[in-house]
Amino acid sequence: MDMKKRVSLELRHRPPTEVSELVLDNCRTCDGKIEGITGEFSNLELLSLINVGLTSVSDFPKLDKLKKLELSDNRISGGLEVLAERLVSLTHLNLSGNKFKDISTLEPLKKLPQLKSLDLFNCEVTNLADYRESIFKLLPQLTYLDGIFQER
Repeated sequence: MDMKKRVSLELRHRPPTEVSELVLDNCRTCDGKIEGITGEFSNLELLSLINVGLTSVSDFPKLDKLKKLELSDNRISGGLEVLAERLVSLTHLNLSGNKFKDISTLEPLKKLPQLKSLDLFNCEVTNLADYRESIFKLLPQLTYLDGIFQER
């Protein structure tokens, strides 16, 4: 099922402003971008887009209340500055199973002061030497990386 159709089904005849959680796992994007999710979802706190074929987050709408974003098992490799600009309240971000190869692609996440949990499990970046230390140095606001608590 395509993403736009799935969004309209999940709305269940409610206006987007009444939706706080939206789970669209395993639906399909047409061209690797987000479809059907707009800034009208102004009260959205959780958005799950697991295994939907995303290659880009460039079309992400501004969602001021979004706290938890699940993007695992897609094909995203960069462009995270869009998330940092448009998802200012994000506390949990799951990017596991994506195409991140180096730490520099994660640098935009520094602009998310409330980000406490980041999951990069099954991304190439986790194979780098001193991976955990490098991520915690880059993102000092983090408390959890790949589900593991950072002891300070």
